[in-house]
Amino acid sequence: MHALIIEDEIMIAAAIEFVLRDCGFDSFDIASSSLAAIAAARRRCPDLITADVKLTAGNGIDAIRTICRDPRIPVIFITGQVAADVRQQVADYPVLTKPFSEQTLTYTVAASLER
Repeated sequence: MHALIIEDEIMIAAAIEFVLRDCGFDSFDIASSSLAAIAAARRRCPDLITADVKLTAGNGIDAIRTICRDPRIPVIFITGQVAADVRQQVADYPVLTKPFSEQTLTYTVAASLER
């Protein structure tokens, strides 16, 4: 399975990739900006997307709105912002706050793939 990780902090992206590998993902695109995320998704449609909200260049919510015109792609937002504020903007997707636990991300991935 292929995952798109939208995250501008490389250490957090690496931690997400580590957890996703344990969840069965074997290929990844890591994008640090909304434009890079959109381009990566056009090159290869992901089976799952994790997205930070606030990026150095762009916004994860805007990237997801462009990428996910197909609601079958599961999306998990992982953000340092206040989760309640993010949930108001992206009510259809789970939102995890940083720092996140490996167990919480694993559970959320499993639940998202079942939908």
